[in-house]
Amino acid sequence: MMVGTGAGLIVKYVLDKRYIFRFKAVNAAHNGRIFLLYSLMGVFTTVIFWSTELAFHFIFQSAELRYLGGIIGLAIGYLTKYELDKRFVFRTPGVA
Repeated sequence: MMVGTGAGLIVKYVLDKRYIFRFKAVNAAHNGRIFLLYSLMGVFTTVIFWSTELAFHFIFQSAELRYLGGIIGLAIGYLTKYELDKRFVFRTPGVA
């Protein structure tokens, strides 16, 4: 599970960087900092996903509604991740 998560993170980073944001790192050190920031944003948005799913689970006591909470949390998390990545991760240096 950890290997799959790590591989998925790397693949998603490369695809987002290249195709969504069309971002080019200055050098390897810059790329490493960008990847670390990208990963931290992912941790934050994963908490949004888990929190929403668990809230639905505890409030409604239903597996079906827990899954609905997961879908809603995932959607909110992905939208938030995109905005955070656009604003803080894949921004052009010197541009606010």
